[in-house]
Amino acid sequence: MTISRSVALVGRPNVGKSRLFNRLTGKRISIVHDQPGVTRDLVSYQLPNADGGYLLMDTGGIGLAPGLSPSVIIAATEEQVDFALAAAGLVLFITDARSGLTHADERIAERLRQFRKPTILVANKADDGKRADDAMAEFAQLGFKEFVTVSAEHGLNIEELRQKIFKYIGPAPEDEAPVEAAPQRIKFSLIGRPNVGKSSLGNALLKDKRLVVSEVPGTTRDAISIDFDFKGVDEKMWPFTLHDTAGLRPRPSVKTPVEFFSQNRSREAMEDSDVVFLVLDALEGVTKQDKVLAGDVIKLGRGLVIVVNKWDIARARFEKKPMEGYANEREFREHFARAIQGHMFFLPKSPILFTSATEGLNVPDILKVARSVVTTMNKQLSTGPLNRVLKDYLEAIPPKRVGGKRFKCYYAVQVARQPFTIRLYCNSAEKLDETYSRHLAAGVQEAFKLYG
Repeated sequence: MTISRSVALVGRPNVGKSRLFNRLTGKRISIVHDQPGVTRDLVSYQLPNADGGYLLMDTGGIGLAPGLSPSVIIAATEEQVDFALAAAGLVLFITDARSGLTHADERIAERLRQFRKPTILVANKADDGKRADDAMAEFAQLGFKEFVTVSAEHGLNIEELRQKIFKYIGPAPEDEAPVEAAPQRIKFSLIGRPNVGKSSLGNALLKDKRLVVSEVPGTTRDAISIDFDFKGVDEKMWPFTLHDTAGLRPRPSVKTPVEFFSQNRSREAMEDSDVVFLVLDALEGVTKQDKVLAGDVIKLGRGLVIVVNKWDIARARFEKKPMEGYANEREFREHFARAIQGHMFFLPKSPILFTSATEGLNVPDILKVARSVVTTMNKQLSTGPLNRVLKDYLEAIPPKRVGGKRFKCYYAVQVARQPFTIRLYCNSAEKLDETYSRHLAAGVQEAFKLYG
């Protein structure tokens, strides 16, 4: 079904689609780099009504050279382009005014004519009048009625392009009054090291191929945000926003500017999430990098859930050759969970899910747990019970003396949610060391079942 208020940017690699996307949205969403083929996933952004109220889609470059990316990524990227073209009400065909008309441009023009969608030919990198005039003359032979020369880098003629877009899609719809009963979208992200199956889990959740998946580590470069609804067992629709992220590497392993921006985009996705799912590889277990990532999530105050993916492979190996000390796969799984808790002792009683993206094992549980954790995060702790819990913990294991005096808490109250923030009225904040602070936090988590 055509979405009339959707605009897709298409074109060969390195013509400046992502830079133009960022210019039209006014945000640095798509990664911009001179390396061809940086954008692989479909990146979209809903512009507010004040800026047109349409959905803008940035696509991977059509016709990536085989030497730049594995063939499987090229095929998947072109599939994303086909999706954008099918969904778009208007296409912006981006070309390069500096390099002029190429055979690749001609092939793309032919492909666009097959879709029969309204198309505006945009000659980018037209930084001066002569270059713009030359581009007009050269690209006119492609036969597109609507034509505009721009410079996404310098902002030249961007307003003219916006006017041409509005000409086709019409004025933005009037803002409607919010529906009081509409539930707020639960925002969650899938994070983890490269190639642990984050995008595969995202595809399994969405039940389509919106996210590019391949066996090549590092396929996802941009952080992708997708809204979707899920019907729960109560027959009610649960609204979610999924942030799929690039694989997060240790800082010293980040070698290129593209990787640097990918890492930053992934961390921004974590910050924008209500719940973060840390995806582990069942065959590799917990690594040092997984611990670092979990610590980052906790510092941000987000909900944290552990997902052990590729469990179908681990289960198949166990069934083929059962390990001594375990009567069945269930006991082995329980031991695996305890081992994770041991390695990551600082977790906030995080739920642990065992999944298989390829088999769909426990994949819907991701949404159920996300909803459960957000419900927990929205709890308001009664002041009386909270103070009794802290008093019991302070008396059971008193804090160490610092300068001859102990830390004392006279009163406590919850002052914020998401993240939980508890203000302590005490004798001296300096006497509360980090270890004892974690002890009190764990006590509150356990007493009020604040798991995750």
